[in-house]
Amino acid sequence: MPADNLVEIESLDFAYDDRVILNGISLTIPRGKVVAIMGGSGCGKTTLLRLIGGQLRPSRGEIRVDGLSVPALSSADLYALRRRMGMLFQFGALFTDISVFDNVAYQMREHTTLPEELIRDMVLLKLNAVGLRGAHGLMPAELSGGMARRVALARAISLDPMLIMYDEPFAGLDPISLGVIGQLIRKLNDALGATTIMVTHDIQESLLIVDFIYFMSDGKVVALGTPDEIRASRHPFVHQFVCAEADGPVPFHYPAAPLAAELLADGRA
Repeated sequence: MPADNLVEIESLDFAYDDRVILNGISLTIPRGKVVAIMGGSGCGKTTLLRLIGGQLRPSRGEIRVDGLSVPALSSADLYALRRRMGMLFQFGALFTDISVFDNVAYQMREHTTLPEELIRDMVLLKLNAVGLRGAHGLMPAELSGGMARRVALARAISLDPMLIMYDEPFAGLDPISLGVIGQLIRKLNDALGATTIMVTHDIQESLLIVDFIYFMSDGKVVALGTPDEIRASRHPFVHQFVCAEADGPVPFHYPAAPLAAELLADGRA
C-alpha cells in the first residue's frame, strides 16, 4: 500500500559553491493534496522544485518521491520518474514555433508509442479541460497571457501525472485569468487524483485553493499550516507576508550606516 506522503524531504541542504540556498529543510507533501510553498524572492522555492525533479542534487539530506530516493536514481530511473511528473514553468514556457495542439501533444509523442489518432483525442480532451479546445490551431504568439498559461497547464497534465509542480502560476495574470488558473489547479488536481506543489507569491488566491502552506525565509521553513492557521498566524514574517506590509522581518531599508552619519561624512556639516 502506498505511503500517505508522496514527497518527503528530510534535513535538506543545498548551496551554489559557498552560497547557501537551502539549510536543513524538512517537509512532507501528502498524496492528493494541493500544497503551496511561499516566501520572498530568492529564498529557495524554485530551487526546491528543481531538487524534487532531480535537476539538482542536494549537498546533504534526502528527497523521496513515491518512496524513491531521487538523488540516488540512475539517469534512466530518474527519467522514468519524471514521466510521472508534470511541470508548469513560470510564464508558461510554451514552444513558440509550434501550435497549441503540438505543444500539448509533445510529451505524448516523445514518451509514448500511442497512435496519432489517440493522441489527437487526448490533446483535445486536455485542452477542453482548460477551456481551450477551440484554440488548438493557434500559435503561442496569438494567445493572451492567461490563455498561454492554460495551454501550459494542459501540457503539464498531458500524461496524467501523479505529481504536478507549478512555478509562480499566477505571475503576470489579470484578476480574471488569475482566478481561472487558481480554480483549474484545484479542480484538475482533484479530477486526476494527483498531488500538487505550487510555488507562489500570491497569498490571497492561494489561500482559497490549497490544503497546506509552507513559508520559507533564508533557506529555511519558518512557518507552516492550513489556510485558516496561516490567516490567524502571529508569526512576524507570516503576518508581514499575508498583510503585504512594507517593513517587518523583511526590512524596507537595505543595511546601511545611519543616514545622519553618512550625510555628515562628506564634510558639509
